[in-house]
Amino acid sequence: MKLSTIINPNEKRVAITPEVTAKYVKLGFEVELPKGAGESAGFSDSEYEAAGATISDGVIKDVSLYLCVRPVLSENMELSKGSYLIAMLSPFQNAEVLKKLHLNGINPCALEKIPRITRAQSMDILSSQANIAGYRAVIEAMSEYCRVIPLMMTAAGTIRPAKVLIIGAGVAGLQAIATAKRMGARVRAFDVRRAAKEQVESLGATFVDVDSDENGETVGGYAREMSEDYKKKQAEKLAEALKTSDIVISTAQIQGKPAPRLITKEMVDSMMPGSVIVDMATETGGNCEVSKKDEKIVVNGVTVIGYTDIAARVAYDSSQLFARNVFNFVSLMLKDNKIDTSDEIIQATMIK
Repeated sequence: MKLSTIINPNEKRVAITPEVTAKYVKLGFEVELPKGAGESAGFSDSEYEAAGATISDGVIKDVSLYLCVRPVLSENMELSKGSYLIAMLSPFQNAEVLKKLHLNGINPCALEKIPRITRAQSMDILSSQANIAGYRAVIEAMSEYCRVIPLMMTAAGTIRPAKVLIIGAGVAGLQAIATAKRMGARVRAFDVRRAAKEQVESLGATFVDVDSDENGETVGGYAREMSEDYKKKQAEKLAEALKTSDIVISTAQIQGKPAPRLITKEMVDSMMPGSVIVDMATETGGNCEVSKKDEKIVVNGVTVIGYTDIAARVAYDSSQLFARNVFNFVSLMLKDNKIDTSDEIIQATMIK
C-alpha cells in the first residue's frame, strides 16, 4: 500500500514527518511524497529519504492513503480512486464537497470527528493543536501589547502586571492560562462548564463566575449553547471584566455551530487603548463582533487579532504532534496488512 500527502500552499503544518515516515515504512507502507512536502514546517526532502520515503516531482499514482492537515478541498480533486483522504476537513462547513468526493470514489476521514473516548486520546488532533494554539495565542498577544507583562519593582517605580482574561477554558484556554501565568500576568478565566472552575483555579487563575445553575457541558465534554437568561448574565460579567483587561484570549466554540458571539463592539470600545484581543474562533464566525478572519485590526485603540493559523505559526512542533496523532489513527486502520475501517473510531470520522 502506498501512502502520500497533498501540499496546501496556505498551510505550513504537515501531516507526515520524517520521524513517523520511518514508522510507516516499518508497518509495511510505501511512502512517496511530493518534492518539498515538508519544507514549510522545517523538514527537508533528504530527511524523508533517510527515513525511507521516495520523493517525486511528478504525479504520484496508486495511493491508498493521503495524509494532510488541511487540503484545498474540491469535488474534482484528482486523487486515486478508492483512496482515503485523512485530514482536518471542516466537515460541518464542507459537507456537500465531502459527500461528492465520496460519490467520486474517495473516502474522506475528518479527523475533527474522532470521538472523545479514552482509546482515541492518542489520535486527538484537536487537543494537540489546541495546546499549541493556546500557547501561541498568548505570545501573539504579548508581542502586540506595548507594556510589560510581569510585576516589576525598580528604583524608578513599580510596574503593575498585565491583566489577562481567557474566555473558554478548554484545551487551548487552559494552555493560554498556563502560558500567561508563566509570563507573570494576573489571569482570570471564564467558561460555561462547571467542571472548568477547578481546572482554572488549579493553574492559579481566578474564575469569572456567572450566577446561574446552568451547566454548559455536553455528554462528550464540549460546550453547548446556553439559555437567553444565562447569556444576558454572562454578557454583564464579561463586559465588567473586559473593562479592566489588558489582554483577552477568546477560544469559545460550539461543536457543529457558529462560534458564540461574546464580545460586542461596545465591550471593545470600553477597553483601554493599547489592549489586545486574540479571537481564536474566527474560522467559525468569531467570538468578537469586530474581529476579521485572518486579519489584525485596530478598533478604538484596541488591537484585535483574528488569525486562523495560530497553531501553524509553530509549524515544526505542531506538525510533530499532528503526525503522531495521525500515525496512531492509521495504525488502527491496518489489519493484516489491509485497510479495515470497522473500528468505531474510524467509523466516526468517515463522511458518506
